[in-house]
Amino acid sequence: MKEILQSGPAEALASLLDVELPDVERDGLPLLWHWFYLLDRPAQADLGPDGHPFRATIPTPPEPGRRRMWAGGRVRTLGPLRCGLSATRHTEVLSVREKQGRTGRLTFVVTGHKIVQDGRVVVDEELDLVYRDAASGRTEVDGGQPEVPVAEGEWAIDISPTLLFRFSALTYNAHRIHYDRDYARDVEGYPGLLTHGPLQALAMAEAARRQGISGRLAFDYRLVSPLFDHQGMVVQAEAGAEETVTAVRDRHGRRTATGTVRR
Repeated sequence: MKEILQSGPAEALASLLDVELPDVERDGLPLLWHWFYLLDRPAQADLGPDGHPFRATIPTPPEPGRRRMWAGGRVRTLGPLRCGLSATRHTEVLSVREKQGRTGRLTFVVTGHKIVQDGRVVVDEELDLVYRDAASGRTEVDGGQPEVPVAEGEWAIDISPTLLFRFSALTYNAHRIHYDRDYARDVEGYPGLLTHGPLQALAMAEAARRQGISGRLAFDYRLVSPLFDHQGMVVQAEAGAEETVTAVRDRHGRRTATGTVRR
């Protein structure tokens, strides 16, 4: 996949999250902002009932009806990815592993992405995906816990249906669990709209950028628990000498994602 990177998606993301927009032609895109470029745009006929593509995509789901979840990943930035220039993305399936979990079959898929600009790899990435069997009941969440106030240095993001919808639009993600509340509740068994795993990872990367972390970086992150829109999102980053530890929690203190940024 190849395209000339325009500044429009970066400008839209900066407005969506109310974050600083760098000079994307001179300095390149911040960590993880490449997710808004070189996007797959599947045909409508290739989407399943959940809005996720089931064919003509990498990776192809193991079989129809499986639930796809973003579990984590690893990203290395090896140079600036600049707007105004052409870039090419190469994608491949690196591994597939089957496992039996408490809720049924699990298929773990690792995909690799390399983005090339000016003849060299500038982004090297691995994504961890999990495919689960179709929902057989409702997802339970802890309730009745007191809210944990936002501490100094934490960043609270209001997770509203409009924010989730706009984030889906920016990434060309038609997965209905993020914007169709009736589907999320009645079909998938969720208590609310699911906050995107990539949105949580991006928020952690942005929290690190607020600490002045930029340049060539390595970022490892994991999604450890589902986060729903009514639970809010609070992000933190603690900078150390060699690495910055990041995390996402809900407004009650339950951790949903973790990450580490290394120079």
